[in-house]
Amino acid sequence: MRALEEAVILTLHSYEIPSTREPAYTGVWLEGDARNPKRKICAIGVHLSRWVTMHGLAFNVNTDLSFFRHIVPCGIDDKDKDVTSMAAELGQPQDIDKVKAELKAQFARLFDFEYISDDEKRYSSAES
Repeated sequence: MRALEEAVILTLHSYEIPSTREPAYTGVWLEGDARNPKRKICAIGVHLSRWVTMHGLAFNVNTDLSFFRHIVPCGIDDKDKDVTSMAAELGQPQDIDKVKAELKAQFARLFDFEYISDDEKRYSSAES
């Protein structure tokens, strides 16, 4: 879980968005300031079933934040916490493919592996 958070934190850092962990909650957060409360930008979850563990994350890049007004996000009902997105923080929509590429690069670095594209897989299996 912490490595997933770290991948998002490093991705946000590359966009000059300082982020952190909140000790009482999972996910990635932006510190509060005079204009905004503490804001969650990425939710992270775990599912366990029949001895299988699955991890996932919801990273708000260009997310329509108006939908969060109709729910209690992540069960956090504190008035001093909110939800945000990269687009909201940077003042414009972000190129999702660039954000994905940066996040994938951070995953590869943190988990010490190399991504292989689908084209590379097809080419490699055609040689076999």
